[in-house]
Amino acid sequence: MKPTRFETAIALIDKQNSEDPNVYHACGLDFPKELLYSQRMSQKLLQFNPDASRALQIAARAQHICRWKIARDEYPMDRVGYLKWRETLKKMHAEITADILKEVGYDGEFIERVSFLINKKLIKKNEESQTIEDVICLVFLDYYFEEFAEKHNDEKVIDILQKTWVKMSEEGHAEALKLKFSDKSLALVKRAIS
Repeated sequence: MKPTRFETAIALIDKQNSEDPNVYHACGLDFPKELLYSQRMSQKLLQFNPDASRALQIAARAQHICRWKIARDEYPMDRVGYLKWRETLKKMHAEITADILKEVGYDGEFIERVSFLINKKLIKKNEESQTIEDVICLVFLDYYFEEFAEKHNDEKVIDILQKTWVKMSEEGHAEALKLKFSDKSLALVKRAIS
């Protein structure tokens, strides 16, 4: 049976992300970092929103496509540099994904929708943009937070938790509180949101 456009698009996104030279170690195995991240995004999206549209599923999978191609240190190491780097990345993610979607035969309207979601436009106003933001935050909290917390002091961790919390919806908050945290991390989460 021939794969669908959607399946082909996902496979092509994965193919790009499998070229990530950065390795992430999980469950005793080494993975291309962005490939693992993208698969975690898809999994978390479907747990959080089993009826997610195809556009939302593709945007979640392509959220960090080829992220390694633009290094953080190509921009000033301050807040302004960070935001500029993030904006440039979003644009690149949207462009690479648009090329894949054109290649597999999606129309302009669908491609625009996916680009809109990758760029996380109108968070808090657009339901699907908010969903993608919630999923990004949930993936961070579920898979990357403990590691982050080990490397930083409590004040910095609480600050990041508070910034993360503000971006999330009520549904996102409820889902986050169901995650399994270590005792120390749970205490930090509770401090951050109290």
